[in-house]
Amino acid sequence: MKTATTFFAALSLSLAANAAQADDFNLTSPDIKEGIPLADIHVFKGFGCEGGNVSPALSWTNPPAGTKSFVITAYDPDAPTGSGWWHWLAFNIPADTRAVDQGASGQMPEGTVESVTDFGKTGFGGACPPKGEMHRYQFTIHALGVEKLDLGSDTNAAVVGYMTNANSLGKATITVPYTR
Repeated sequence: MKTATTFFAALSLSLAANAAQADDFNLTSPDIKEGIPLADIHVFKGFGCEGGNVSPALSWTNPPAGTKSFVITAYDPDAPTGSGWWHWLAFNIPADTRAVDQGASGQMPEGTVESVTDFGKTGFGGACPPKGEMHRYQFTIHALGVEKLDLGSDTNAAVVGYMTNANSLGKATITVPYTR
Protein backbone atom coordinates (compact mmCIF):
# COMPACT_ATOMS: atom_id res chain seq x y z
CA MET A 1 0.00 0.00 0.00
CA LYS A 2 2.86 2.35 0.86
CA THR A 3 4.36 1.81 -2.63
CA ALA A 4 1.08 2.78 -4.32
CA THR A 5 0.77 5.88 -2.14
CA THR A 6 4.34 6.89 -2.95
CA PHE A 7 3.74 6.28 -6.66
CA PHE A 8 0.57 8.41 -6.74
CA ALA A 9 2.21 11.17 -4.72
CA ALA A 10 5.13 11.26 -7.16
CA LEU A 11 2.75 11.19 -10.11
CA SER A 12 0.74 14.08 -8.65
CA LEU A 13 3.89 16.15 -8.11
CA SER A 14 5.07 15.42 -11.64
CA LEU A 15 1.71 16.40 -13.16
CA ALA A 16 1.62 19.56 -11.05
CA ALA A 17 5.14 20.50 -12.16
CA ASN A 18 4.25 19.92 -15.82
CA ALA A 19 1.04 21.96 -15.45
CA ALA A 20 2.98 24.78 -13.78
CA GLN A 21 5.55 24.76 -16.57
CA ALA A 22 2.81 24.76 -19.21
CA ASP A 23 1.35 27.81 -17.43
CA ASP A 24 4.72 29.55 -17.89
CA PHE A 25 4.64 28.94 -21.66
CA ASN A 26 4.25 32.44 -23.10
CA LEU A 27 3.54 33.98 -26.52
CA THR A 28 4.40 37.60 -27.29
CA SER A 29 4.54 39.81 -30.36
CA PRO A 30 5.69 43.30 -31.26
CA ASP A 31 2.89 43.33 -33.87
CA ILE A 32 -0.18 42.11 -32.01
CA LYS A 33 -1.25 42.65 -28.40
CA GLU A 34 -3.93 40.92 -26.37
CA GLY A 35 -7.24 42.77 -26.82
CA ILE A 36 -5.82 45.49 -29.12
CA PRO A 37 -7.40 45.69 -32.62
CA LEU A 38 -5.40 44.10 -35.42
CA ALA A 39 -3.48 46.48 -37.71
CA ASP A 40 -4.35 46.63 -41.44
CA ILE A 41 -1.02 45.04 -42.36
CA HIS A 42 -2.39 41.75 -40.93
CA VAL A 43 -5.73 41.99 -42.76
CA PHE A 44 -6.46 39.76 -45.76
CA LYS A 45 -6.17 41.13 -49.30
CA GLY A 46 -9.22 39.76 -51.09
CA PHE A 47 -12.80 38.75 -50.24
CA GLY A 48 -13.54 42.51 -50.15
CA CYS A 49 -10.71 43.26 -47.69
CA GLU A 50 -7.76 45.50 -48.59
CA GLY A 51 -5.06 44.64 -46.06
CA GLY A 52 -1.41 43.74 -46.37
CA ASN A 53 -1.94 40.04 -45.59
CA VAL A 54 1.34 39.90 -43.65
CA SER A 55 1.76 37.36 -40.85
CA PRO A 56 2.72 38.89 -37.48
CA ALA A 57 6.04 38.43 -35.72
CA LEU A 58 5.64 35.97 -32.85
CA SER A 59 8.01 34.80 -30.12
CA TRP A 60 7.59 32.32 -27.30
CA THR A 61 9.35 31.38 -24.10
CA ASN A 62 9.32 28.57 -21.54
CA PRO A 63 7.93 25.71 -23.62
CA PRO A 64 6.93 22.64 -21.61
CA ALA A 65 9.56 19.99 -20.87
CA GLY A 66 9.70 17.38 -23.61
CA THR A 67 8.75 19.78 -26.42
CA LYS A 68 9.93 18.31 -29.73
CA SER A 69 8.21 20.68 -32.19
CA PHE A 70 5.78 23.58 -32.43
CA VAL A 71 2.62 24.45 -34.34
CA ILE A 72 1.38 27.99 -35.02
CA THR A 73 -2.32 28.51 -35.68
CA ALA A 74 -4.45 31.58 -36.32
CA TYR A 75 -8.17 31.01 -35.89
CA ASP A 76 -11.37 33.08 -35.96
CA PRO A 77 -13.99 31.41 -33.72
CA ASP A 78 -16.58 34.04 -34.70
CA ALA A 79 -16.72 33.29 -38.45
CA PRO A 80 -20.29 32.59 -39.58
CA THR A 81 -19.48 29.04 -40.71
CA GLY A 82 -20.53 26.97 -37.72
CA SER A 83 -16.93 25.85 -37.34
CA GLY A 84 -14.88 29.06 -37.28
CA TRP A 85 -12.23 30.01 -39.84
CA TRP A 86 -8.59 28.88 -39.98
CA HIS A 87 -6.24 31.67 -41.08
CA TRP A 88 -2.86 29.98 -40.56
CA LEU A 89 -1.56 26.48 -39.84
CA ALA A 90 2.20 25.99 -39.63
CA PHE A 91 3.51 22.75 -38.13
CA ASN A 92 6.75 20.80 -37.70
CA ILE A 93 8.45 23.97 -36.51
CA PRO A 94 11.77 22.79 -35.00
CA ALA A 95 11.96 22.59 -31.19
CA ASP A 96 14.88 25.04 -31.01
CA THR A 97 12.84 27.79 -32.73
CA ARG A 98 11.62 30.55 -30.41
CA ALA A 99 10.37 33.18 -32.88
CA VAL A 100 9.20 33.93 -36.39
CA ASP A 101 9.58 37.34 -38.01
CA GLN A 102 6.82 39.51 -39.38
CA GLY A 103 6.01 38.19 -42.85
CA ALA A 104 7.57 34.78 -42.10
CA SER A 105 4.71 32.87 -43.75
CA GLY A 106 6.19 31.32 -46.87
CA GLN A 107 9.69 31.60 -45.35
CA MET A 108 9.33 29.52 -42.20
CA PRO A 109 12.17 27.62 -40.51
CA GLU A 110 13.45 24.60 -42.43
CA GLY A 111 11.18 21.58 -42.09
CA THR A 112 8.07 23.64 -41.30
CA VAL A 113 4.93 22.82 -43.27
CA GLU A 114 2.24 25.44 -43.86
CA SER A 115 -1.02 23.77 -44.74
CA VAL A 116 -4.16 24.91 -46.49
CA THR A 117 -6.32 27.46 -44.66
CA ASP A 118 -10.03 28.08 -45.03
CA PHE A 119 -9.15 30.53 -47.82
CA GLY A 120 -8.15 27.42 -49.81
CA LYS A 121 -4.45 28.33 -49.94
CA THR A 122 -1.38 27.54 -47.90
CA GLY A 123 0.25 30.15 -45.70
CA PHE A 124 -1.10 33.06 -43.69
CA GLY A 125 -4.45 34.59 -44.59
CA GLY A 126 -5.28 37.73 -42.64
CA ALA A 127 -8.46 38.85 -40.92
CA CYS A 128 -11.51 39.55 -43.08
CA PRO A 129 -14.77 39.46 -41.14
CA PRO A 130 -18.08 40.45 -42.71
CA LYS A 131 -18.58 44.24 -42.70
CA GLY A 132 -19.79 45.57 -39.39
CA GLU A 133 -18.88 42.46 -37.39
CA MET A 134 -16.21 42.32 -34.71
CA HIS A 135 -14.32 39.01 -34.74
CA ARG A 136 -11.65 37.62 -32.46
CA TYR A 137 -8.43 36.24 -33.94
CA GLN A 138 -6.58 33.71 -31.81
CA PHE A 139 -2.85 33.36 -32.57
CA THR A 140 -1.61 30.26 -30.76
CA ILE A 141 1.71 28.50 -30.35
CA HIS A 142 1.32 24.81 -29.52
CA ALA A 143 4.17 22.74 -28.02
CA LEU A 144 4.11 19.14 -29.18
CA GLY A 145 5.69 16.00 -27.75
CA VAL A 146 6.48 14.69 -31.25
CA GLU A 147 9.13 15.91 -33.69
CA LYS A 148 6.84 15.77 -36.67
CA LEU A 149 3.20 15.56 -37.66
CA ASP A 150 3.15 13.25 -40.66
CA LEU A 151 0.91 15.58 -42.66
CA GLY A 152 1.32 17.56 -45.88
CA SER A 153 0.58 21.07 -47.07
CA ASP A 154 -2.73 19.84 -48.49
CA THR A 155 -3.96 18.60 -45.09
CA ASN A 156 -7.15 20.33 -43.98
CA ALA A 157 -7.40 22.33 -40.78
CA ALA A 158 -9.56 19.79 -38.94
CA VAL A 159 -6.90 17.08 -39.30
CA VAL A 160 -4.05 19.44 -38.38
CA GLY A 161 -6.05 20.55 -35.34
CA TYR A 162 -6.81 16.98 -34.31
CA MET A 163 -3.18 15.86 -34.58
CA THR A 164 -1.97 19.02 -32.82
CA ASN A 165 -4.31 18.52 -29.88
CA ALA A 166 -3.56 14.79 -29.71
CA ASN A 167 0.15 15.56 -29.26
CA SER A 168 -0.06 18.80 -27.25
CA LEU A 169 2.07 19.48 -24.20
CA GLY A 170 0.79 23.04 -23.84
CA LYS A 171 -0.19 26.18 -25.69
CA ALA A 172 -0.14 29.96 -25.39
CA THR A 173 -2.50 32.36 -27.17
CA ILE A 174 -2.85 36.04 -28.03
CA THR A 175 -6.41 37.06 -28.95
CA VAL A 176 -6.95 40.24 -30.93
CA PRO A 177 -10.18 41.78 -32.28
CA TYR A 178 -10.82 43.22 -35.73
CA THR A 179 -13.80 44.98 -37.29
CA ARG A 180 -14.15 46.38 -40.78
